[in-house]
Amino acid sequence: MLFAGLIIFGLFSEVISRAPVLIVGNINYVKKIIFPIEILPYIALASAFFQFLVSTLVWLIFYMLFFGVPHASIVLLPITLLPLMLLTLGVSWTLASLGVYIRDMPQFVVVMVTVLMFLSPVFYSTASIPVEYRKLLEINPLTFSIETARDVMLWGKSIKWVAWIQQTFVSAFVFWMGFAWFQKTKGGFSDVL
Repeated sequence: MLFAGLIIFGLFSEVISRAPVLIVGNINYVKKIIFPIEILPYIALASAFFQFLVSTLVWLIFYMLFFGVPHASIVLLPITLLPLMLLTLGVSWTLASLGVYIRDMPQFVVVMVTVLMFLSPVFYSTASIPVEYRKLLEINPLTFSIETARDVMLWGKSIKWVAWIQQTFVSAFVFWMGFAWFQKTKGGFSDVL
């Protein structure tokens, strides 16, 4: 259960931690080469997704060794990740552009990702939280993704489709806003760098 939560959180945290230095670390793409720098967060997400696949394979091997064949609901795992990926890309575009203008952004993001890890149900389930505090935990966008992934990986439950649609709409909005922010601010990247 802990490893399943860490796999999902790791997908998010790796991309977000790298986001503030995506543009600063690739100055040549901004200044010398005509390159669509908007795809840098996609590349970071692809790298994190590869690590997610390897971690999931390790989880699957150990699950089969100790518990047998996983539930059929595990095929829904990629669908559970869609809102998380949209959210991650939106936040990544925002942080990548802010990282150009605010050079201390990487240190701030590392601290925030660490805090977010403890505020997300990575080391515990939402069922272990007192009822009066669960609403606070549900504000965290990672809570839904982690709990849904655990449901399909461990407990054989299906996705709560209404909540999934709501989460996808919110994540799509963050995705769109992050991309719009990136497009609006990228004109000044070469001047600042």
